This record gives sequence, structure tokens and C-alpha cells, in this order.
Amino acid sequence: MRIEVVPLLALLVAICSGAASQAAPPPVTDAALTQVAASLQMFVDELPQMPKLYGFSLRAGKPAPGNLVVGMFEKKWKFHRDLPATTVFAFGTSAEDATVPGPTIEAIQGIPAYVTWQNHLPQSHILPWDPTIPTAIPKNGGVPTVVHLHGGIHEPQSDGHPDAWFTSNFRETGPTWSKATYSYPNVHHSGNFWYHDHAKGLTRVNLLAGLIGPYVIRNPVLDAYLNLPSGPEFDRHLMIFDRSFNRDGSLYMNYTGVVPSIHPQWQPEYFGHAIVVNGKAWPYLKVQRRKYRFRIINAANARYFSLSLSNGLPFIQVGSDGSYLPSPVQTQTVVLAPAEIADVIIDFSTSSVNEIVVNNNAPYPYPGGSSVDQLNSKVMKFIIAPGKPKVPDTSKIPTSLVSYRATPTVDGAVKKRYIVFYEYMTPSGDPTHFLINGKKFSDPVTETPKSGSTEVWEVINLTGDDHPLHVHLATFQAIKVQDLVNVAQFNSCMTTKNDAIACNVASYVTGKLTEVPRNERTWKNIVKIAPNTQTTVVIKFNLVDTNSPFPFDATAEPGYVYHCHILDHEDNVMIRPLKLTS
Repeated sequence: MRIEVVPLLALLVAICSGAASQAAPPPVTDAALTQVAASLQMFVDELPQMPKLYGFSLRAGKPAPGNLVVGMFEKKWKFHRDLPATTVFAFGTSAEDATVPGPTIEAIQGIPAYVTWQNHLPQSHILPWDPTIPTAIPKNGGVPTVVHLHGGIHEPQSDGHPDAWFTSNFRETGPTWSKATYSYPNVHHSGNFWYHDHAKGLTRVNLLAGLIGPYVIRNPVLDAYLNLPSGPEFDRHLMIFDRSFNRDGSLYMNYTGVVPSIHPQWQPEYFGHAIVVNGKAWPYLKVQRRKYRFRIINAANARYFSLSLSNGLPFIQVGSDGSYLPSPVQTQTVVLAPAEIADVIIDFSTSSVNEIVVNNNAPYPYPGGSSVDQLNSKVMKFIIAPGKPKVPDTSKIPTSLVSYRATPTVDGAVKKRYIVFYEYMTPSGDPTHFLINGKKFSDPVTETPKSGSTEVWEVINLTGDDHPLHVHLATFQAIKVQDLVNVAQFNSCMTTKNDAIACNVASYVTGKLTEVPRNERTWKNIVKIAPNTQTTVVIKFNLVDTNSPFPFDATAEPGYVYHCHILDHEDNVMIRPLKLTS
């Protein structure tokens, strides 16, 4: 839905040049950014391995709870051999060891990890930001941050609530901040997750600056049983994102908004010109002729990726987000929304060529935007060594993987909710903000599910873009996607009433049915919500592998949130509070 709003003079425009980082430099053209990216030769930097931190200790040879201290630092980072070093924000145990992405935190299912997140960032941000959207703005300066473990199952106090931010050395804290050390019980079944900043109104700029990192929960018994490719060489993370760079190597982010009379800096999506994997632009990886496991995380702010291999070799997908699939799915393409994760196997032993490029074919914005170009259509390269692998490949791809006790059906659901996505526009068609159910983040909570319950959310997208739905704490699964008919008529009613039932939504949800892809049929942390559709989502507020309650008080303050994971949308203000009840 495109709801028109009349531009008003932003009250805080004057603040923007002072509080919102440094004063704006001369405008940078798209041609100049393209030229910088095009000057970087592809496939000359080797794919890095992020350092590892272990969220557990060993006592008498057995895993026990672990304690970590992870800081956020400003430092220089080399994204490419031929690009000057870039000033970034990075996670690490010290400024010297901090990386982009941050270290991979490895946990063991059922073994708690305690992480003290520390902010060592400077007094001012390295990127422009917009004080006219709801934003964490400390009174005494500094860069507000708060870390969210995406997909994690933990108490609200450890969730990284947007208002639980803190500045350097906890000099200043947000209204819902309560503790410096977060408790991660790791009760989620084994799977793939990631951690990132979640400060209100600053998520897009803090992640763009580099505050991202992988997190994995392992189950050694299950790992041994499945016998998938393992070990640091053959089980790798690929954290993919896009960035644009100025000629001096600095990160580019726009200083001028699409409607500067309302929001001086905010734009609806950030699309970088260079594709970065594990902190290097268009890297390469030397591989042997054997099976490899890749845990692929889309850590882009707004870009979707439709990944394929240049020689037609398939992906064998074994997991999606934090869960295994019931059985492996062979697919030529893997489509990942921002924040979505695919766990895949590639068998290089069957390749007839020695070099394979990972391609991207996702329009931006997705799905109806610009086609990819010579730069953003390439991701990385695999270089396959000749001959047999150095060590025989004893890993397997089993015929079946994991079946969780919870089932994705509407049976037993105690509540049906309608969740509606809106986009608001100026009369000339420029976006000004996004809302869920017509409400801001600051409006009173309306989603209050019972802890331990199952709900059905009918998610209606009245915008022209796909939106990745992310619900904190919960795991969920799309079971039905259906096109809306007579969309203009339905839009008109919703504009007036903002009530799907009052607008007789059932009479409009009669269009074409789209099958949920086989490689997304499991318990997820991201579900794609296609434009002009209603997606039926079964959402579980319990542990789906055992169908049992959370082992902590999920009803405590400050609660949780749910939002679109296109970060520019989330910040302005496609995010709502979520408060569990007993």
C-alpha cells in the first residue's frame, strides 16, 4: 500500500549537520561509486576465516558454561588488496583482534554462555544518521549500541532490546537497559545464527559500519550421527553483504535523504556496489575435490541474493536459518532475504571445471527492482585443486536429517492475528516511512501471545517490495502464500479502516497460491513476505524440537520485538513491540 503524506519541514534538520556525525561532504555520484568498485579486481583476495570464540569451557573433559568478553572497536580494515584501509566498527576481544565480520562464537546445545558486550566506540559516529526518525540519542554523545543474537532463545533482558542501548564504558544507557552480561542458555536446537547491533534507529548504520558476526550452536551427538562435512577447512561460514566505498577507502553512506524536507538523511534501502564475503570484496577460496559445508548468512542491509554456481553445480541444502530441513533439498538457486541463512553442501568432486563463480541474480529492491550488473552479479570464486583430496572424504549426505516434535499446522493455535505491512509516500511517490498495522514502535503493544502457545499470523503485504519478517524469540514457518485480488479496492478500505476483518479480507485472499519452497519448509527466523499477498505463518512461542516451554521467564520486561529485517525499513519504523504473557 502506498499511502500519501504531505511533506512537512523536519524540526530537527538543524541538528542533523551537528549531532548526526560530521557535516556533509560534497555529494558523491553513483557513477563515482561504481568507478571505485569497478577498479577493484575480482577474486584476488583469499576468503578469510573469522576467528573463533568458544561459549563454553571444559571441566574434567566435559563442556561447562563459558564466559566471554566481546568488545566493539573502531579500527582500520582492508576490504580489498587495492582499496585503502577503511575505518570500521568491529567486534573482537581487543582492537587488534577485532574483525569484520566479528569472531564466530561456537556454543554447545544446552550449555549456557555468558557474554559481556562492551562498547569502546568513539564519541561520534563514522557514518551519517538521521535524528528525525525514532533514534537512540544519548545526552552526552557517544555511539549507542546493543547486541541482539538473531534467532536466539533467551530471556528478554538478554535480547538486545532497541532501547537497551549503551555508550562507551556504559557511560549512558537506554531506558530498558538492565545488565552488562547477557545470558544465552543455548536451549535452541543446533543451528546457525548471527549477532549484530540493534540500537533504535541506528541498526542500519551500525551494521553498515561492521557490527555483525556469526554464532553457531552445535550438538556433537547429532553432528556425529549426520556425518556432514566438518572441521574448520570443510565447514565454513560465508557472511555476504554489500558496501560502497569512496576513493579514499572510506565507507559510503548517503548524507541526503530521498525526502530531505521530512528526513534529511534516511533513504528506503541501501544497496552497495561491491559484494563482500567474510570481510573481503569478491574473494576466492581454494577447495579440494570433495564435499564442503557452507553456512551462508545474508548480512546485507537491504539486498536479497539469488545465488547460483556458474557451472550449474547444485547446492544440497540441509538447513534454513536455525533449523535443519527434514531431508536434503537439491536446488540450483538459493534465494536469501536480508538476515536469512542457508546451510548447504557443495560437492566439488563432480565438477567438470576447475573454477566456479558464485553468481547473484536478485533484482534490487526485490523482487521488482533493477537487474543486477557486472559488479553485484558476482559474489566470489571457488578454485578447485586438481586430483584427489588430500584426505579421503568420509562425510555423507544422509537421506533424512531432523524432524522436530512441533508440527507446522494451525491445529492447536490459540490465536489468529492479522499483521499488515504499509508503506507511506509523498504525493510524488517517494517513501517517507513504513509501519506494521499502522502503528509506530512507541505505540502500546498489541501482540501479547502466551508463553508456550502457538499462534497463526496472517501477514498481509500491501507494499511493492518483499519484506523479511523476523520475530524475536519465536520460531515460525510459512505454510501458505496467496495473492490478493482487487488490490486497489482492498487498499482503499485498509487506508480508511486499518482493519482486515472490517474490510472483509477473506473476499480479497482468493488469488493464485504459491508453494512455499521446499528448502524453506522448516522452523525459521526469517520468512519472506511477498508483495500483494497474504502469507499464513504458524508461530511457536516454545521450543520446537521438544515442543516444551521456555526454561526462563519470557514474560519479563522489556519484552521482545518483531520487525522487517530490511534495516532501513526497521529503523523507520517497521518494528513493533512483542510482550509475552503467562
